[in-house]
Amino acid sequence: MNLIQAILIGVLAGIHTSTWGMYKDAIHEGFTWPKYFRSIVLAAILAAILLPVTGLDVTRPAGMVVFFGVVYGFERLTLELWKSFIREEDQSKYFIPMQFGVRGKPVYDRRIRYSVGLGVLLILIGSVVGVAALQRAYPDLPAWVVLITVGSLGGWLTAFGGAWKDAPVEGFETFKFFRSPGITLFWAVILGFFTENWLLIGIGAAGYSVATIETYKTFFFPSKPRGKFAGKPILFPKLLKTRYYFVPIYVTIWMLIIGTYLLAFRQPHSGLIAARSDVVQTLENSVSTVSVPSS
Repeated sequence: MNLIQAILIGVLAGIHTSTWGMYKDAIHEGFTWPKYFRSIVLAAILAAILLPVTGLDVTRPAGMVVFFGVVYGFERLTLELWKSFIREEDQSKYFIPMQFGVRGKPVYDRRIRYSVGLGVLLILIGSVVGVAALQRAYPDLPAWVVLITVGSLGGWLTAFGGAWKDAPVEGFETFKFFRSPGITLFWAVILGFFTENWLLIGIGAAGYSVATIETYKTFFFPSKPRGKFAGKPILFPKLLKTRYYFVPIYVTIWMLIIGTYLLAFRQPHSGLIAARSDVVQTLENSVSTVSVPSS
């Protein structure tokens, strides 16, 4: 049962990321079902792998919300590494190249890309091992220190990676740079109520940060092309209407996420943020108040 629910959570995470990606990109590069299902299949596979690794109980709301963020984070990381360092694709269709580049120019030499990609992967693995070792060595570190450092780490990595890729082409934007760390920290605080594991907080917060930022950029500014297609023509205008058919399921997933968080707060839970200060208690009381009462 645990495995089935984990895979279902992975499927929902995959649908979520596939939908915002399709909504903005399809009008420029077309829509295909295999591409749409790519993230869904990948997220489902990752969910099955990550379930025994994380040890989360995904039959409980607290475990569900943490697991969703972790799967989301790993799915995004996996695809971004593949797009940047492995995939072979014509970069001329993009305003901002998606392939690894230097000063906005794609690096076409596979040996260089693979070497840099391996280096990035080793740094990420080292970060995971390092964070796990730090938690074992300093288990009583104040929660606020953990949240500001480890909790927001994924956001900082995203910010620096985005600046490396985007800034040479469209210039450096201060708000855009600090947006990811700020939103990641917010989600880290939320996840801190449901798990004490520093890695799960950091990766899960990064996943939710991507989901939040992409929702904001995609659906609050639908007429503004994504950076990589800025200035590029709309080649598939019929999809401007077709893409709206996918919006209800996207909204439904967000409603499920919010509803599960409300349930998680109402039920007994524990995490890194264990001290029940007046502020924390007020927050939880507010969540309980807006929850739908049982009939």
